[in-house]
Formats: sequence, C-alpha cells, structure tokens
Amino acid sequence: LQVTFKDIKDFEKSYKNSEEELADIKAAYLDFEGDMDRIMESVLCVDYTDEPRIRKIIQEAIEAGEVPSYKAFVKESKQKMTARKRQAEKEAKEAEKTKEELGLGGEDDLKALIQSRNKDRKKQMDDFLAQMEAKYGNTAKNRGKKTAAKKGKK
Repeated sequence: LQVTFKDIKDFEKSYKNSEEELADIKAAYLDFEGDMDRIMESVLCVDYTDEPRIRKIIQEAIEAGEVPSYKAFVKESKQKMTARKRQAEKEAKEAEKTKEELGLGGEDDLKALIQSRNKDRKKQMDDFLAQMEAKYGNTAKNRGKKTAAKKGKK
C-alpha cells in the first residue's frame, strides 16, 4: 500500500473536527494533565495555528464536566504560549529551508531522493563486502589448499 501526499491531505480533512479528533484531544488532555506543549505534539494533523481551536474544545469539555480542570491548562502563562508559537514558526522555517536545499517540490522529488539514498546505501554495502572479501577471502582459499595437501601426504 502506497501512501501519497493526497492521501495524507484527505485524511487530515476527514480527521479535523471529527469525533475521533475530539476523543484524541480529550485523551491527550487527560494523559498530559493539561500540558499544552505535549497536547499539541501528540494530537494528529495539528500545527500551532490550530491551538485556539484545540483550547476551545478543551475549555468546552471542562465546562461540560467531561474532563477535569488542570492547573497546567487553566493557568498557563502567556510566555509559555508565545514560546510554543515561536518554536513552531522556527521549525516551519527550518523545514521549508531544508525542503528548498534538497530541491523537494512534490512527491516525485521525494521519491527520487529516497531512491538516490537507497542507491548510495547499496554502493556502500557493495564496497564493504568487497573490502571484507579482499581481507578475508584469500586466507580461506589458502587454508583449504593446505588441508588438501596434508591429506595427500598421509
């Protein structure tokens, strides 16, 4: 089964605002006891622009009594929110820069990069095996001849 970029986007569309996402957000909130850093890292298909939506979902769940009110969530400082946003923006810029450096524009480029790396690995393995054969291959042949020569003398 081959997963394409389109498949990922289709999944993201069907997942966002679904019952499954709602359940995942609540579960992450409970697991991490309201720590938004960890919640944002663990929920699928979420980036920093989704944080207000995620916060609203959690707040509504707290008000409805579906989840407890954790201090880490309710009393989170503005500094922590800002730091999380800055970190996410920095990572996005780095990812874009790396994408440009590698010349990746679409699926075919990524496929070509993976195939190129596979070829490099195959060549390295072939070189390694050739070195091992050169280093250890000759001694095995010599031992075999010596054994045959000893048998012949008896």
